[in-house]
This record gives sequence, structure tokens and C-alpha cells, in this order.
Amino acid sequence: MLLKQMKNGLSLRKIHTWMIVIAVILSCIMVFSTYRVMRSFIHLTNVTEEQMVLENAAHELLNASDYLTERAQRFTITGDPRFMEEYFAEAFENRRREKAVDIMKKDPDAAAPLEALREAMSYSIILMNREYYAMRLVIDAKGYTQYPTLLRSVSLRQNDAALSPAEKMKLATQIVMDDEYYKEKDRIRQGIRKSVAAIETLTHNVKEAALSDFRVDLSFGRTMIVLQILLIFFVVWLTSFLGISPILRAVEQIKADSPIPEVGANEFRYLAQAYNKMYSVYKSSIEHLNFKASHDELTGAYNRAGYELLLSGMDIRSTYMLLFDVDHFKTINDTYGHETGDKILIKLVKVLKSHFRSDDYICRIGGDEFVVFMVHSDEMQRSLIESKISRINNELANPTDGLPPVSISAGIAHGIQTEDAAKLFEKCDLALYESKKRGRHTYTFYRKSGDNEMLRVSSNPE
Repeated sequence: MLLKQMKNGLSLRKIHTWMIVIAVILSCIMVFSTYRVMRSFIHLTNVTEEQMVLENAAHELLNASDYLTERAQRFTITGDPRFMEEYFAEAFENRRREKAVDIMKKDPDAAAPLEALREAMSYSIILMNREYYAMRLVIDAKGYTQYPTLLRSVSLRQNDAALSPAEKMKLATQIVMDDEYYKEKDRIRQGIRKSVAAIETLTHNVKEAALSDFRVDLSFGRTMIVLQILLIFFVVWLTSFLGISPILRAVEQIKADSPIPEVGANEFRYLAQAYNKMYSVYKSSIEHLNFKASHDELTGAYNRAGYELLLSGMDIRSTYMLLFDVDHFKTINDTYGHETGDKILIKLVKVLKSHFRSDDYICRIGGDEFVVFMVHSDEMQRSLIESKISRINNELANPTDGLPPVSISAGIAHGIQTEDAAKLFEKCDLALYESKKRGRHTYTFYRKSGDNEMLRVSSNPE
């Protein structure tokens, strides 16, 4: 029964309804399975990232403490004030230790790691007091007068103040390198290890639970994908058998610009009949419609829409743009009338076509303003263009058709000057303005040298 209905043509409306239902089911399954997998993956990723952030914060405190130790020790050994400046820049400008503690404060579940990190921080501050005293000894030994204000409040013990400069340097080195100093350093490392261990304990259980959820959701997603593949195969078979094949055959006929066969579903057969009726009408009108849409009705040149279409698909870098207008065109209209002005525009397009190649494009972009695109032209065509404009002006100035003599002015630029089509027009417009300023009946080439703009002007003989 079903095969008989298919042979006679099923209703596309029913097929369409079933396809919508199947598409909705497929979409819901895909969205649901993707959401579950992504939710689990994001949760697992966030847990891992949080652990890395907390561990990095703990290690950053140790790195900053080691950096301060190194700067203090170098200063006591060499007496170079540069190391003292770097020490205080780290302690009070970069403040990596304090920033590490602040990062861990942001996690409300990191109380235990934070406590251990604060313990390490307290030992680091204790070490700073020893380092301040050692640096003050070096300052006195070297007789430095410029040093941080904080060290001015550090007072040397009476016995230490009485030592010679060499003895002060030796004592300063001992303070930041003796066993007591390194015991405090070990306490800092122990605090960091305690903090990292607490972070690992904190995140282990959460990560395991997140990983378990991710595995379950991934298995569910795989199951949904298999189901989706089966449904897709069914939909492909159904649509291909009932609708796609007739449509594809019709598409091939349309590509071949031929009528389409009247086969397939009932609605498609109706569309095929309607299409075939319109086909003959379409063939007779399409050329006329295309021409009217892109060409100026008066002159037959490309209109503004055609100009924009040409420009969008043109290789500007190998094109000359020539912008023309008719000199004193308003005066001609006022003196001889608009009908004569229209005839002059028509004549101008004919003259332009006779002097340019069939591959070049002539566009009327407004009133008496025209553009000629000389395509596939390198920048060495200047003399050829000069010759063309001279011949055009000579023909317009010596009419044999009863129309008044006219002349044109031109602004010329090559696309190599700019890759922007709008800016290329601006260059031509600038050159055309220069031609008008110099008395019209003139052409001007735009040139660019480095960062400087130049206009090279040549005039036609009057």
C-alpha cells in the first residue's frame, strides 16, 4: 500500500510534518546529551583549575620568599645597592607573597590551606626582620646615605655599631646565612607543603566525584550518538526516497536551463508544472531585466548600481580609474536646453566607447559625471591615456552632428596607489578637482611618493 502511494506521489505536507517531528527529537537528544557531557566536563575542569590556582599561589609565596633571600644575601656579600632596591621592589611593589594569600582567601573552601599559607607567611616576615638588620649593617659599613626609609628605623646594637666596616659586612652575611636563618626558611617550606597537601586533600574527593559523573555522562552521550546516527540514516533514506531524488533531478534540469520533469510528490508535480509555465516567460524577460537593473537608461552606460557591482568584483591593483565630467555642463543645459544636454551625454558615451577597449567599463555615476575602468592595465599607461583623452576632447570640440562643442576634464589614478576602492575614487576626485581649478579641458594624474601626495597635471591644447 505504502509503495503504491509512493509511486503515485505522496503528500509533501505529511513528509514535512514527520521530518519536523524527527528533527525536533534529534535536536532535543543532541542538546540534552551535549549539555550533560559539557556540564560534567566543565565541572571537572573547574575543579582542576581551582586546584592549580591554589597550588600556584602556595608556590608563588615560596618563590617570592626565596627571591627576597637571594637579594638580601647578594647585598650583604657584594654591598651593591641594586640588590637592596630589587629586594624592596619585590616586598612592597610586586608583593607576590601577599597576592598569593589574597588569591587563596577568595576560595571559601580553602580555610585549611589558607591557614598553612599564613603560617608560612609569618615565618617569611620573621626572616625579613633579620634581613633588615643585615642590610642596615651593610649600609653603615659602606656609608650609604640613600636607602629606604624603613631601614632608617632599624637600630644597630651597641656592640655591632662599634664594629669595623669589614666586620659589619661579615656579620651581615652570617645573619642571612647561619643555621637559624635556614631553620626559618625550612619552616616556610613546611608551611607551603602543608598548604599544598591540604589543597590536594580538599580537591581529591571533589575531583573523583566529578570524574565519575563525567564518565557516566560520556557513556550516555555515546549512547545518544549511536541512537542519533540510526535516526539520521532513517531520515536520509526517507527523504531521499520520497523527495530528494526528484528535487535533485529537477535541480540538474534547472542548471541545464531546461524545463523540469513533472514527477515526484503531488505538491512537487504541481510546482513543476507552474515552473515550466513560467520558464518560457522568464527566458524572454531575464536579459531585459538584467540590463535595465545595471545600466543607465539614457546613455546605455553602467549606472550607479552597475558601478558598485563592478567595483566589488574588480582587481583594483591592476586597474586605472578615470573620473570625467563635462566642462560647464550646467551652462550648456541653461543655454541649449536639457534635451541638448542629454544628447551630449549620449554622444559622450559613444565617443568613450569608441576610444576605449571593449574590456573596459564605462559608468555614469551621476549627472554629467562618468567613470571609466581600464582593467588589466599597469601603471605605465600614462601616455596612452593622455592620447585617448586628447582624441576624445578633439572629437567633442569639433562636432559634425549639429551639437555644440564641449570638452571634458578628468582625474586619473591607478589602483596600485591604494587597495581601498573608496579611497581610489577619492584620489580621482582630488585629481579632477585640480583639473577644474586649472581651467578645465585638462586631465590630472594622481601620484603618491612615500608619505607625500603629488598631482601631475597635463593640459590639452585649446
